[in-house]
Amino acid sequence: MKIADLITWFETWANPAWCESWDNCGWQIEPGVLQEKARVLVCLTPTLAVMQEAIALNANLIFAHHPLIFNPLKSLRTGEAIAEMVRLAFTHNIGIYTAHTNFDQVQDGTADVLAQILELKEVTPIVATQGGLGYGRVGLLEPFLTLQELLAAIQTRLAPPNLIFSPSADLQQTVSRVAVLGGSGASYISAVAKTGAQAYLTSDCKFHQFQESRDRNLILIDAGHYATERPACDRLVQKFQSLNLDWVQLSKNDEDFRQFFA
Repeated sequence: MKIADLITWFETWANPAWCESWDNCGWQIEPGVLQEKARVLVCLTPTLAVMQEAIALNANLIFAHHPLIFNPLKSLRTGEAIAEMVRLAFTHNIGIYTAHTNFDQVQDGTADVLAQILELKEVTPIVATQGGLGYGRVGLLEPFLTLQELLAAIQTRLAPPNLIFSPSADLQQTVSRVAVLGGSGASYISAVAKTGAQAYLTSDCKFHQFQESRDRNLILIDAGHYATERPACDRLVQKFQSLNLDWVQLSKNDEDFRQFFA
């Protein structure tokens, strides 16, 4: 499959026109690779480490969730990471394509994969957008779990380096309805509370957002940005493999930018 055909297939599923006004979905760098057979390296974040990996693997497309370029650039200077990414992309003929908030909304996107990992049933979006799609997912646990069992399942299935959750008087309380949203989901706390969810799995939550959740009788669970979104990248590789591409692989140099001192 040519890169142009792969992108057409993807955009039929996750239209970049659905991305938010502040976002930058679609081509970040296209150095003239559209008619080449797709050799794809999938990653969460396009970094220099991922670019070096793509060069070593003879990939011609980095397919990322996070945009390389969020805001209009005022300059490109030697020594800057984005400038170096651009230089290497054109030198080695490697395109960089991003699917961000459009990918968050769709079936088998970031939120949907999290819901599947927790085996939620009767799943609906936290905030609907169009055609049954939307941001986040909320659904039922079957069978119900205690909070301790839910936290243990998240730790086992997502392997976050640090799992943070709201203070709870009783880890043995039963949890039946859970909301999930990969990446930075604290701004959806109010919407989640209206769904009747007892617990909300997301990331990048601040101190007072845990307070807000407690005040709304919602257990907030922060598993980190990387851990909550990386599984969707793995699912994307599986989808691409079903298209019989020349070559596709999940990046091994993708990074979680946070470390925790033991």
